[in-house]
Amino acid sequence: MPTTGRKCFVGVDLGTSGVRACAVDEVGNLLAESRSDLPAPLSPAPGHVQQDPDLWWKACLKTLDTLLLSNQLLPQAISIDGTSGTLLLCDRGGKPLGPALMYNDARSTEQALRLGQIAPADTAVHSASSALAKLCYLLETLHPTATHALHQADWIVGMLSGNFGLSDENNALKLGFDPVQRRWPTWISGCPIDASLLPKVLPVGKTVGEVRGQLCKRWQLRKPPRIVSGTTDSNAATLACGIRETGQAATALGSTLVLKVLSDTPVYDARHGIYSHRIGNRWLVGGASNSGGSVLLQFFNKHQLIELSSQIDPKKPTGLDYYPLPSAGERFPLNDSAIKPKLTPRPQDDVIFLQGLLEGIAAIEELGYRKLQELGAPYPREVVSSGGGARNNVWRLIRQQRLGVPVRTAEHTEACYGSALIAAGLAI
Repeated sequence: MPTTGRKCFVGVDLGTSGVRACAVDEVGNLLAESRSDLPAPLSPAPGHVQQDPDLWWKACLKTLDTLLLSNQLLPQAISIDGTSGTLLLCDRGGKPLGPALMYNDARSTEQALRLGQIAPADTAVHSASSALAKLCYLLETLHPTATHALHQADWIVGMLSGNFGLSDENNALKLGFDPVQRRWPTWISGCPIDASLLPKVLPVGKTVGEVRGQLCKRWQLRKPPRIVSGTTDSNAATLACGIRETGQAATALGSTLVLKVLSDTPVYDARHGIYSHRIGNRWLVGGASNSGGSVLLQFFNKHQLIELSSQIDPKKPTGLDYYPLPSAGERFPLNDSAIKPKLTPRPQDDVIFLQGLLEGIAAIEELGYRKLQELGAPYPREVVSSGGGARNNVWRLIRQQRLGVPVRTAEHTEACYGSALIAAGLAI
């Protein structure tokens, strides 16, 4: 086995469309990246979204083969992130007992309603997308004799280490774990599950084991890398943006608008979809609006957005008071399932109309951060932007004026980079 090569720290992101991995050095410089595609999840019935976990493992191996062997890297530690709420059942040796129910699987609606009679209002288990609702469904309908209930990232950690039955505080949130008390809550005993199925939960960034010897031979490693407990994909992407200090915030400008701020105290408000994920002794507090890039694309294509934006003068506000939504309904920062998009009056000039839309989404962003502040989180002292909208500098200036704090574009946005920072001990 080779004894030379670049020492590094590796992050692996288990996404919906593929597995991504990257390596960083001890100060976070990006050394190498790789990716393998995944087939789309299957939908055998309305509301059912599932995937064979073996597809994740094959893609993970392929991705790490390319990353480590092609670049002659010597990983010191590896951390994994996965889609939050994706759950599978397996036996004692880690063999899946069927397909995993993906994060957006909705077949456990009845189980979620029953959990509403047991779980406190501000826990993250009340929707059919929660891991706890999925677990109840799987035990009732498919696998009553399972040994482990694991999230996507948990199972890959088991495949790497041979140690199944471990999770992290972030992934376990939707399974009912209490990250404030750092334990499984007493109310969970009222659920129709065997508590022995639940994983042992560790803080983000803790060593949970080492890479198996067989895999070390595969990757020509003399010393087995540590495996470090990870997080969810959205949290990893937030950490990739580089927020490290209390009051720093990250806004994801994708098809929707997702806000997260680093806080010294947690905030929970299920009415607005606000939850907190523990990162060390601080908390990523966030919420998501239905507003965002999907509204813009209802009126303009990407080329038009670039051309029209170049003609906007952000120093001259339009005075239009829009609340841009793709359709009726909003949960954060307003909680109103019947609220309708406010997109009138529409000026004849498309430049002014686009500016009004951008101003409207910026207003929602400010309202969102004000809502988080009202509930106990700090108002941002800086906002780092990611997503497709982050590349629009005019929009950045509009948002900066509205928010009243510096707004900059993130250098790194891939979730695997955030996981690599966790592996290197640079994210907490």
